[in-house]
Amino acid sequence: MDIKVLVIDLGKTVCSLAGLDDAGVVVFRKRLQRHRLLDLLGRLPPCIVATEACGGAHHIGRFCLQHGHEPRPMSPLYVRPYVKVHKNDDRDAEAIAEAATRPTMSFVAIKSEEPLDLQALNRARERLVTDRTRLINQGRGFLMERGIRVGTGRHVFQ
Repeated sequence: MDIKVLVIDLGKTVCSLAGLDDAGVVVFRKRLQRHRLLDLLGRLPPCIVATEACGGAHHIGRFCLQHGHEPRPMSPLYVRPYVKVHKNDDRDAEAIAEAATRPTMSFVAIKSEEPLDLQALNRARERLVTDRTRLINQGRGFLMERGIRVGTGRHVFQ
C-alpha cells in the first residue's frame, strides 16, 4: 500500500483510519485502539496525517513531526460541511479526508507542550475565578433575602 494521506478520526478509545493514495482513492480502512495508534504511525513511511484538532491532536502531531510525517490538524467546524448523511466515525474519517485534500483548507499549527500547559493553567484559573464570583453573588443573594445588604467585590467575603 502506498498511502499518501492517512486520515484519523480520533476517538476516546477507538480511532477510525483511512488511507488515501495519490489519486485520493481510499486504499486502507481500519479501526484501531487509540493506544496502538502511535505504533502504527511509527511504522508508516512519511505521509500527510490529517486529523480534527481535538483532544490529543497536538500530541499526535508532535509525534508525526518526529517521524517525518506532515500533520494537518483542522478545526472540526471546517470538517463538518463534508460529513455526509448518518454521521459515524468512518464517515467522519472520509469527511476529514475530503477537507484535508482541499487546497484552500486552513490547518491548525501544532503546539508544543509549554503553550498547552500554559493554556491549561489559564483555563483552570479562569474556571476558579468564575466559580468564586458565582459563589460570592449567590451568598450576596441569600443575605439580601434576609434583609442584609453587603457591598460588592470579593474583599467583602474574605
